[in-house]
Amino acid sequence: MTSSETSRPGLAAAPSPGPGQDAAAPVDPAGLYRDRKLIDGYPGLEQFRLQEQSDRDPAYLDRLLGRLSRLVEISPPKRMLVVGCGPKPHLVRLLRDAGYDAVGLEPVPEFAASAREDLGSEDAVVEGAAEAMPLPDGSFDVVFAESVLEHVTSPSKALDEMCRLLDPGGVAYVTTTNRYEISLTGFNGEYRVRFFNWLPATLRESFVFQHTHYDPSLANYTRLPAVHWFTYAKLCEMGREAGFARFYSLIDLMDENDPAVGPSRLRRALFRRSRYNPWLRAAALVQYGDTVAMVKLPPGRSALDPGPA
Repeated sequence: MTSSETSRPGLAAAPSPGPGQDAAAPVDPAGLYRDRKLIDGYPGLEQFRLQEQSDRDPAYLDRLLGRLSRLVEISPPKRMLVVGCGPKPHLVRLLRDAGYDAVGLEPVPEFAASAREDLGSEDAVVEGAAEAMPLPDGSFDVVFAESVLEHVTSPSKALDEMCRLLDPGGVAYVTTTNRYEISLTGFNGEYRVRFFNWLPATLRESFVFQHTHYDPSLANYTRLPAVHWFTYAKLCEMGREAGFARFYSLIDLMDENDPAVGPSRLRRALFRRSRYNPWLRAAALVQYGDTVAMVKLPPGRSALDPGPA
């Protein structure tokens, strides 16, 4: 199986800052705060251009919906929410074009306005934070949160909100950082620091501070760098606390033809066996633990009940 660095939206390379913006960190960082407060952070960081979003094509949507179709009924016009859709809401557009009742949520006002303009609809994007979404209970069948939890202030509150917004039987499809992902090159999808996800927590926090105060190139000039790193087990634990009852990984949702599995016969064989062997499953989730589909069961249903959701 291949590394999930090819499946999770992330930062493959640093985009250049916008016009008139200096990409280089100051030679004398101490001089940055002679006439400004530390709480103000790096000067002009909020004006840097947003990291370039990966474009989404119909093949990506087909794979995504194919994975979810192994779990629940997914035919249009299901109600879908894309959390953190950004100024170029590719996934929202693809879903709407495919006949779904899809809406985006974006916390940054100017990005929300750009997303509405991009989609040509004022109703297609709601402005709000993942921890307090201004939407009614039970209003969606599927919630997508791709590369969101690592950036929010409170992942647990965001999961609480996702569970609240889902109808019973609904699914939250979460893709986020993987604390234990192995990359031979040290690629981690978030920071221009090799093997960042394997660094001790205090050292990671030190790099976050360096990014927001002295060198914004470290996390590719984003205003909201990734500050949370998860394991599959931790995501399941947080999901249960939020009210979700069942959890499915890419191992459960992919078929052998999925590009993430790869063409190797050995990988395909390991993929098949990992579905049914807890030891192999746990080993595979070290690499594939960044994606989990969380199911909200109807009231009164137990997670141990084998009946249909």
